[in-house]
Amino acid sequence: MAFANDIRSIEHGFADRIAVFFKNVQDARQRRKVFRQTLSELQALSGRELADLGINRSMITRVAAEAAYGTEK
Repeated sequence: MAFANDIRSIEHGFADRIAVFFKNVQDARQRRKVFRQTLSELQALSGRELADLGINRSMITRVAAEAAYGTEK
């Protein structure tokens, strides 16, 4: 029986880490923008419109967070 091992090492330089950092910051800003926009739009709806969507006023923040950051774990 033969075994094959393949170990690869990827070295990330300082410039790569900086690029990843700024990409993460940009992603976080975009998600926050989606959260704020969704929150604003839902808060602008009347109680009847929210009821049509199946959302209570107390659920608005959670719904906006799920829209921006994904579903709860």
